[in-house]
Amino acid sequence: MRMRTSLFLVSGALALALTSCSESPAPTAKKEAEKPPEPVTGLSGLFKMYQVARTMGTDVKILKMSSMAISEVPNVPRGKAAAWEATFVSPEKSLAKSFTYSIIELAGQNLHKGVFAQGDEGYNGRGNPIAIADVKIDTDAAYETALKQAGDYDAKNPGKPITILLEKVPKHSNPVWRIVWGESVGTSNFSIYVDAFTGEFKEKLH
Repeated sequence: MRMRTSLFLVSGALALALTSCSESPAPTAKKEAEKPPEPVTGLSGLFKMYQVARTMGTDVKILKMSSMAISEVPNVPRGKAAAWEATFVSPEKSLAKSFTYSIIELAGQNLHKGVFAQGDEGYNGRGNPIAIADVKIDTDAAYETALKQAGDYDAKNPGKPITILLEKVPKHSNPVWRIVWGESVGTSNFSIYVDAFTGEFKEKLH
């Protein structure tokens, strides 16, 4: 009787083990690959930096802004950039401060992902500060407007890098986006001003 009981227990344990082995493991969910960060328009980068710059004072304005070319992010759509740099000022406090917004981290170049604030500087009132409310047109739209006026030049210079600046110049009542064909104003022989408030073409600069 004891032998039969033992045999029964052993058989039961064996059957249970075989059943466990035969069960297929639960499928694991496939982890989707992270999408690479995408370049952003000027207004997108500007608003992100402005949210942090507002701590400088209630009168904070934009002194200037420019796109930044990063070799680690190739094939950036025209009208966008992987990083932007802007300088904000508080005239009441005679304070200026520069910020960057980047879609990637490049510690070796002192460029950090997201908004990064640099040190405070003095501001002597020079330049023409821009109110954030006066920048309505985004850089992708400004580029398209500029391209309509630069068809021949663009066709003769395929693949030339585009640099974008936000500035206020005395000859125009509103701030302007300066669409530059080249890596900088100093190295370029062609650029176009587009009104940053209305989106209108203003002038060509040779």
